[in-house]
Amino acid sequence: MEALLQEILPAILGKEASFAIHPFRCKNDLLAKLPQRLESYAGFLPDDWRIVVIVDRDNDDCRDLKQRLEEMASAVGLTARTSQSREKPWQLVNRIAIEELESWYFGEWDAVRKAYPRVPQHLRRRKNFHDPDAIAGGTWEAFERVMQRAGYFREGLRKTKAAQAIGREMTPCRNKSRSFQVLREALLDC
Repeated sequence: MEALLQEILPAILGKEASFAIHPFRCKNDLLAKLPQRLESYAGFLPDDWRIVVIVDRDNDDCRDLKQRLEEMASAVGLTARTSQSREKPWQLVNRIAIEELESWYFGEWDAVRKAYPRVPQHLRRRKNFHDPDAIAGGTWEAFERVMQRAGYFREGLRKTKAAQAIGREMTPCRNKSRSFQVLREALLDC
């Protein structure tokens, strides 16, 4: 996720915007450490800063996961985008990649093809890949299989390398993944 964000955030936010990415080892690490991290941010967050939390849904119920993240923000006094008011603008937004980051690659297949020209051009037309957020059974595994069939990553998907290569080719407004567009909309509201 970090590698992809490094590539696409300037395209979404504009080159003059500044940002910092604070990755966690995995989803469980993020969920365990996020309350303390948010409490720390709540003590000094300037009015013009925003916190964006992004996590893979994996097999979690999307609503339950989002509610858990929203409660973490509320517990430390941060105003989430979903609970903002005219008196208090939002400070934090929670976004979930459905099912995983790799669904965003399926959402902009042209970027994948530019980075990896041997992948099939019309893959998104296949029933299983038509809706990037509905790819069942492990999005990264499906992406790895497609890449390997095209002759890439024979020893296993190198996620950071793929994220960098695909991210450099992405045009965020073209992505067909609904979860990606929901993230993009929130970032444009920063």
